[in-house]
Amino acid sequence: MDLDLSNIRQEIDDIDDRMLELFLRRMELCVAVAQYKKEKGLPVFQEKREEDILERMSAASPQELSDGTKLLYTNIMEISKCLQRRMLSKTQQPEIYPPKTENVVVACPGTEGSNTEKACKKLFNGVKIIFRPDFSDVFEAVQTGKADYGVLPIENSSAGEVDQTYSLLAEYDFYICKSTQVTIDHCLAAKKEGRISKIYSHEQALMQCSRFIAESKAEAVPYQNTALAAKMVADSEEDGIAAVCSEECARLYGLKVLARRIADNPDNTTRFICISRKNEVSDGADMISISLSVPHTSGALYRLLTRFYFYGLNLTRIQSAPVPKNAQNIKTETFDVIFYLDFEGSVKNPDVVRLLSNLEKEMKYFKYLGNYSHIY
Repeated sequence: MDLDLSNIRQEIDDIDDRMLELFLRRMELCVAVAQYKKEKGLPVFQEKREEDILERMSAASPQELSDGTKLLYTNIMEISKCLQRRMLSKTQQPEIYPPKTENVVVACPGTEGSNTEKACKKLFNGVKIIFRPDFSDVFEAVQTGKADYGVLPIENSSAGEVDQTYSLLAEYDFYICKSTQVTIDHCLAAKKEGRISKIYSHEQALMQCSRFIAESKAEAVPYQNTALAAKMVADSEEDGIAAVCSEECARLYGLKVLARRIADNPDNTTRFICISRKNEVSDGADMISISLSVPHTSGALYRLLTRFYFYGLNLTRIQSAPVPKNAQNIKTETFDVIFYLDFEGSVKNPDVVRLLSNLEKEMKYFKYLGNYSHIY
């Protein structure tokens, strides 16, 4: 007797009900295993056991469903491990500190008129701002205590990530304690009108205005900072040079604006972070940043993401970057990159603490970068 569509769907529903019943029973047994492991002091993850199950179930499947079967059982076992970790992991909250509120000194790269200065003023009211030539000098100022905080760009909507900031976050043991974003409106500025042969600015600004620069036929010359580039053009006696900077910066250094709104993307914004030596967590902090390595095995990143889904944590960003110099030894066991992840959460949430604690124990490279609020 041929089955019609309604009968087929009914049979699928019946199978789903039975699968759910078996899944719940399997999870009950996993909880019993976790209790046994807790009493015996055994690790949650036993790699050989998992490999045996995957191979056995894959071999029992038709060839065309072998990979799908592996994926199904990988998911089931990852959920099982999340349940066991929840039972076995301790939830000791990391040490946190309140933000400093008096006599605050903030370091920024560049000079007056920079977009980073705008971000700093958005993040802080009435603080002392000290300027440093380069990003590394900002980190050094915070490291030596000459500044309480440092503000730096980390991501642009057009040109992507600011690699130098990521490299320094990997090098220094600092924490992100605030973030914000600033609308970037680039202009071309020079001492006078005329043919422009060289355009100076930070490499990110040059990338953000790449179409305009290509059409101008001028040479793009990377400089430390947009504001410093504008100051250099203003102080230089060389003809035919200009800077990509903000109009405010052009006015500040007495430059003539030759072209306005020259960014490739009219909706051009940059996200900035504020770093501190201590793990400062303000009231209402709801964003967490971490960096970690992932084993160089099939499905490793997928398994990682499953953990966040299990705990109901919303990942807002995932970005890869080269393995930092201080962790080159992990390259033989992981991918040639580390991943930076931002997700919504608080270190006051026990499940978040469990997740962070287990990632730190299990990953070859792991770094907690902070729990903070985004200032709009």
